[in-house]
Amino acid sequence: MSCNFLELAVPGVKEMSPYQPGKPIEELAREQGLRVEDIVKLASNENPLGPPPSALQAMTESLVELARYPDGSSYLLKQALAEKLRVAPEQLTLGNGSNDVLVLLAESFLDTNSSAVFSQYAFVVYPLAVKAVGAEGIVVPALNYGHDLDAMAEAIQENTRMVFLANPNNPTGTCFSEQGLFGFLGKVPEDVIVVLDEAYFEYGLGGDLPNGSELLDRYSNLVVTRTFSKAYGLAGARVGYSISNPDIADVLNRLRQPFNLNLPAQAGAMAALGDDAYLQQSIAINQQGMKYLEQGLAGLGLDWIPSSANFVTVDFKRNAMPIYEGLLSRGVIVRPVASYGMPEHLRISIGLPEENRRCLDALGQILA
Repeated sequence: MSCNFLELAVPGVKEMSPYQPGKPIEELAREQGLRVEDIVKLASNENPLGPPPSALQAMTESLVELARYPDGSSYLLKQALAEKLRVAPEQLTLGNGSNDVLVLLAESFLDTNSSAVFSQYAFVVYPLAVKAVGAEGIVVPALNYGHDLDAMAEAIQENTRMVFLANPNNPTGTCFSEQGLFGFLGKVPEDVIVVLDEAYFEYGLGGDLPNGSELLDRYSNLVVTRTFSKAYGLAGARVGYSISNPDIADVLNRLRQPFNLNLPAQAGAMAALGDDAYLQQSIAINQQGMKYLEQGLAGLGLDWIPSSANFVTVDFKRNAMPIYEGLLSRGVIVRPVASYGMPEHLRISIGLPEENRRCLDALGQILA
């Protein structure tokens, strides 16, 4: 009789379900008998431009050193980030994607005697990270699919040690203003860490979106997380980071795995960070694609949640899975969000013009 290893797992892990990523192109090709080149993937909020050529060159040049360990402190990347963000290197913690840093924060500051607050419809990694360490997750009902900051402040308990905010939020694309953030931070006790997840920050520029990195001197309990996976086009390289009070960064770096950023990832991130032309192109194509997709959705009589990110979440007013499956059969991959409690919605990433057209055409065929 074999052992039940699930019963041996720590309590928090027993309650978890594995994270479900977007369906890979190759998997859909096998399932539907389609050619890989005929499939459009708009499921994972990836940059449709592909990686920056500057990053590809830097990563390729770094390969000759693969027999050696990477710089465990990522010194050069930290220096470049510090200069770009106008912060001290001691404020930075680098991760294998920003997910890595989010998990580090939970592991460093939460335990079975503490709680963390996050919003309904917030990024699924927050509850996963909280559950894994056995802490209590306090879910605050959303306001118009976004964060109800006043209610989140009121939800903080005596044992609350962390609050997760996403701005813009995934999977809804909603955002809150600088004034809203100031009001919230003013209500949070100093011993409660506020994690401001700005994974989609670059796409929301130009509006009333606050810049968390500029608020760190004012709020010692604020931690800002960002990533190279979205606007910088390096999702496959897995590079993320947090900016915080140096004392918080010191705690995180005690637990951070050595060499968590491999050599090509460090080289690619440094090159991408300095490639302003690529970043501006990424933002421009996202703005154009968002406008085109919204116009097309309106033409189909569909509603969506206004988004400040690089995706739009569409409300079909009924179970969206048949529509999702219909899109798959036509070679278009989008993201169902029923696991977020949104079974009538699908999240569609902004792609290249032809990819956006393919998606709208397929939706039109299904809805007809």
